[in-house]
Amino acid sequence: MALPKHRQSHSKTRLRRSHDALSTPNVYACPDCGEPKQPHRLCAGCGSYNGKKIIQFDEDTE
Repeated sequence: MALPKHRQSHSKTRLRRSHDALSTPNVYACPDCGEPKQPHRLCAGCGSYNGKKIIQFDEDTE
């Protein structure tokens, strides 16, 4: 198993970690109901994906 010979400096460590920041997810409005959704995901509001109804929600349960 490889072991480091010298301690990493703060600048080297921070340069390595400069790409570790989280990015905000892409969110846009659903074309059917207008609720916010992520791309390539099923809409939680109306249950549609790519213009097609995938899940039918019962009206009496809500």
